[in-house]
Amino acid sequence: MEKKSLFDKIWDAHVIQSIPSGPDVFFIDKHFIHEVTSPVAFLNLEKRGNKVMFPERTIATPDHNVPTVDQDKTIKDQLSRMQVEKLRENCKKHGIDLHDLGTDHHGIVHVIGPELGITQPGMTIVCGDSHTSTHGAFGTIAFGIGTSEVEMVFATQCIMQAKPKKMRITIDGELGKGVTSKDIILYIIAQISASGGTGYFIEYAGSAIRSLSMEARMTICNMSIEMGARGGLIAPDETTFEYLKGKQYSPKGEEWDKAVAHWKTLQTDEGATFDVEYHYDAADIEPMITYGTNPGMGVKVRGNIPTTDGMNESENKSYIKSLDYMGFQPGEAMEGKKIDYVFVGSCTNGRIEDLRSVAEFVKGKQKADNITAWIVPGSREVEKMAIEEGIVQILEDAGFKLRQPGCSACLAMNDDKIPSGKYAVSTSNRNFEGRQGPGSRTLLASPLTVAAVAITGMITDPRDIIEELVQEK
Repeated sequence: MEKKSLFDKIWDAHVIQSIPSGPDVFFIDKHFIHEVTSPVAFLNLEKRGNKVMFPERTIATPDHNVPTVDQDKTIKDQLSRMQVEKLRENCKKHGIDLHDLGTDHHGIVHVIGPELGITQPGMTIVCGDSHTSTHGAFGTIAFGIGTSEVEMVFATQCIMQAKPKKMRITIDGELGKGVTSKDIILYIIAQISASGGTGYFIEYAGSAIRSLSMEARMTICNMSIEMGARGGLIAPDETTFEYLKGKQYSPKGEEWDKAVAHWKTLQTDEGATFDVEYHYDAADIEPMITYGTNPGMGVKVRGNIPTTDGMNESENKSYIKSLDYMGFQPGEAMEGKKIDYVFVGSCTNGRIEDLRSVAEFVKGKQKADNITAWIVPGSREVEKMAIEEGIVQILEDAGFKLRQPGCSACLAMNDDKIPSGKYAVSTSNRNFEGRQGPGSRTLLASPLTVAAVAITGMITDPRDIIEELVQEK
């Protein structure tokens, strides 16, 4: 009997037709949409005289362009307002479930899907957004698609895809204090580069991965795309089932028992082969931070920016250009560099666990005077929990500004922009030139590292703050 990977099992179960020497016609279980990549797809759909084939399999929310202040008022930016209004109009016309601004379950699409229980093991999930890979944390095949493909899924609930190659990344051992899932994924990307996963779908495995919460697993799968991969996934287990139990869209009663019985089969068979395998020791992973203009340019917080030794002329030129943009020099230490902004939010780290970890660090403390600190919850549900748990009060007492749910400064939307030349340590997923605003300089890090930076005003290893907290107790 053929030994199959988790990826193979899900993929093969969704292939409707295989085209010889071509792609597969592939069925999609859930289609998430937002206001940016759906308007043109809806327009072209209607031009062809088609309708959304399975509106009940489509879930919508505005997230990219929404302001994070005054969400109860008219959106000031004209393009943003038009896109959100068009989403409302299209969802009403086609009978699509919309979690709109001001509703209880509004938020970033990749945050609300899991928290509502829409995302479930064994599914295929797409969205016109690259970070759809987030949902792979539940043992799904989830990936981003383009506008023409959004239209294809609207019309047929299928997509044409060539089957990617398979990679497995195994991390065994126990993570050290202050090391989070964000550090794990930044470490991996630094090891294999921002293009090292190109052409692959990645399964994350090993004892260190199994020890993570669902929210931490989502962070890892979210950034699979940042190493060029088509997506990433983690096999479902008891942690997955416990997270999903009782959620709004999760199965209930006997259906729940049947679902769990099936979900337990979604494991990679022993002896299944992968095209590429990597193995890492969790003990080697420390708090990480990026120094350049792609997510692969990362080092340990207590480390130094790599020198140009061993680089060829082309690599050297590109590397120096990136460092010039950031205002850094080869060989410099990262610790102690002064920072201007911190941002906690995005589909990578805008969940309640992230806000809890920051609040624990800054409780009873004050942010540094030179720091502007923004906290943007990933959803209304996260915002509600943060208020009820007293997290909002702790953060505001420490000088943080709490904003309303949305993608926000992750991609410099509306007023949430980092000024030119300023440094921001961010929990988001990308640090390209101008990602958080024209001329802005972004350093990616975990919520714990962001909290440490907020308190000290400079790049600081969060383990230093942990040691202080232990001593205080």
